[in-house]
Amino acid sequence: MNVARSFNNWRKYQQTVSELGRMSNRELHDLGIDRAEIRSVAKAASGR
Repeated sequence: MNVARSFNNWRKYQQTVSELGRMSNRELHDLGIDRAEIRSVAKAASGR
């Protein structure tokens, strides 16, 4: 994997963690996500 792709994947991961982290527990529940799963969801979404 090249450096640019790795950086973009890392950036997507960080952005997803940040956005999900700002959501309330209720909003996360509506999406079917537990707060403890945020990092794994972000990892899957970013292709990491």
